[in-house]
Amino acid sequence: MIARFATVSALALGLSAGIALAQEAAPAAPEAPAAIPGQDAGAAYESARNQLGVLSYCQEKGYIDGKAVEVQTKLLAMIPAGDTAKGDAAEAKGKEGTVSAMGVERSLLDAAKEQNTTEEALCKQMDGLLQQLASQVPA
Repeated sequence: MIARFATVSALALGLSAGIALAQEAAPAAPEAPAAIPGQDAGAAYESARNQLGVLSYCQEKGYIDGKAVEVQTKLLAMIPAGDTAKGDAAEAKGKEGTVSAMGVERSLLDAAKEQNTTEEALCKQMDGLLQQLASQVPA
């Protein structure tokens, strides 16, 4: 359970950070916060790139459709770009099936084996989480 929680929590934290940065970048009411306390924009960019890679991995395996990749790509375009080389490396890890976000790095396959579940189940869980979080972003 810990491995699944760590994997999905890392993704959730990264998605939440990316969405928060996207909301910050979008036109907002004057009372909206100007910055996210303790949030490193570079880390959020790398996490978002990794998540794009992980979702691509899941899609390539046939576990999810292309909607999550499409949503993640849109969210990524809304956050400040970070170090491109680091982002490329993070996305490449994701495309190999490794979640790397907020200091947690975990193979989906290892997490699935430890939890007596499948990569497909984890991918579907992340897909659902992304869809839920994406619904919070203004159109």
